[in-house]
Amino acid sequence: MYMPIHFMYIRCYTGTERMEQYPMATAKNRMHKHFQLDPAKIKRAQKALRARTETEAVERSLDLAIAEQRRNQLARKANERFLRSGIEIKDVYGALEE
Repeated sequence: MYMPIHFMYIRCYTGTERMEQYPMATAKNRMHKHFQLDPAKIKRAQKALRARTETEAVERSLDLAIAEQRRNQLARKANERFLRSGIEIKDVYGALEE
């Protein structure tokens, strides 16, 4: 019997892991903001992020955006260190010729 199996990598955050990296805002450091947002997008984000409330979905979305920015920053710094190391890069396929 043939059964096709497809694999997908999904990054999963446990509750404690998320709390350590990005603690939820407490009542002391929260403020009211008023936005006009698409309710369908909020519901989709809420479902995708498995958030219980709309506020939690927005906070998790912001946490993901901040984490993505941090990853990009670290990758850029690593790339700069790599280029400063003095390595010689050869364009063997001629794809980078100007």
